[in-house]
Amino acid sequence: MKTTLSLCLMLLLSIGVHAEETTATKLLHARTADLQPTITQVSPSVYTASGYSPANISMIVGDSGIVIVDTGMFPAHAETVLAEFRKITDLPVRAIILTHGHGDHAGGVSTFVAANGEGERPLVYARAPFNAEGNHFDHAGVTINAKRGARQGGFRLPPEKRINNGIAPAAYPPKNVNAFASEFGEPDVTFSDDRLPLEVAGLTLDLVAASGETEDQLYVWFPKEKVVFTGDNFYRSWPNLYAIRGTAYRDVQAWIDSLDRMLAEGPDHAVPGHTLPVVGREETTEILGTYRDAIDYIFQATIEGMNQGLTPDQLVETVTLPAKWAEKDYLREFYGNVAWSVRAIFDGHLGWFDGNPTSLLPLSPTEEAKKMAELAGGVDKLADQAQRAFESGNYQWCAELADHLLALEHQPSETRHLKADALEAIAENVVSGIGRNYYLTVAQELRQTMTN
Repeated sequence: MKTTLSLCLMLLLSIGVHAEETTATKLLHARTADLQPTITQVSPSVYTASGYSPANISMIVGDSGIVIVDTGMFPAHAETVLAEFRKITDLPVRAIILTHGHGDHAGGVSTFVAANGEGERPLVYARAPFNAEGNHFDHAGVTINAKRGARQGGFRLPPEKRINNGIAPAAYPPKNVNAFASEFGEPDVTFSDDRLPLEVAGLTLDLVAASGETEDQLYVWFPKEKVVFTGDNFYRSWPNLYAIRGTAYRDVQAWIDSLDRMLAEGPDHAVPGHTLPVVGREETTEILGTYRDAIDYIFQATIEGMNQGLTPDQLVETVTLPAKWAEKDYLREFYGNVAWSVRAIFDGHLGWFDGNPTSLLPLSPTEEAKKMAELAGGVDKLADQAQRAFESGNYQWCAELADHLLALEHQPSETRHLKADALEAIAENVVSGIGRNYYLTVAQELRQTMTN
């Protein structure tokens, strides 16, 4: 397919592609400034540590102790944050609240449980069924999500290839650990009702059922100072209505409803699961309200298009975020992606079948590749088309043609090289930190396959 000379030429072309930063890459680099370790005093009694860990860790100071909301990804992260909190108060930890079971929120529980030394052990509160997503995979025996999660998180990439994860600084978990699944055991107290009032350390709090990103999601309402801790149903980015590491359907309508309920509390401040808190009633109302409306718009437009018979491929061409929202920093696709969301909504309501009978019993990838090669005038001509696609900047088409060539096992080493080049070029134009990570990780895996 390519001589050694042409391989060198393609490498030079690839370097040229990356020599000047794309708009997407510049946006991600600029985002890093908002992901630095920061302690924000949200209200008189609430402090939030952002950027010390992928997920925020918050402290509510009461009369006789403190309450911790979420604990970060690792004990080491929690230890650093606890040391920062100890500069503010030395009151004992009286309770730990987990907004949901994801490992980046529950990984530091042991640090805060042990924070009182020989003193009274704080209770851990969560919503049942705790760790619903992790249990879903465990019960089914699904393990591939861990590998895909490492790709999404960029955990196998060298530091120089990572910028950030869109809503969180880059972090590296131990190898063979699924950072998205909670390693923490069972909470001391769970609730399955709509609302759990909690009186602790002289504080009055409400833990409120808020299904959305996960079935076990809750938000914390602190009425005295009108602070809502949103969990992962809000952060400053288009949300992960679907995670490319693989998830069951995330109930988007429930997600929207949870934001309605948060707004109905009348918050002056909002502490998201990731990214900096929103401080001030006007900004909080505007941001949470627009966030809710934007998700609802995509949901309703997708359902409307589905009812018109549009397929997922057709829907992602027509269902887009209106310009009045798309450029807002807290709705930009730093983490989730609108097209992924549209596909997830379709699949969550109608399943994998797109409605086109051609899709019911499609050709196998190998058979389709053979037909594509025939159309191109032979497999060598198909290979030439793939190379031309790369050289002309049609990186997606190049990757798709490379998949056909790989299905035909046509010069697999050189084809993997070409596909890796294409994926890296695509990554430079993806704003989503996790989308970028996924492209770059698979490109890296393709190159490693060539050398093994």
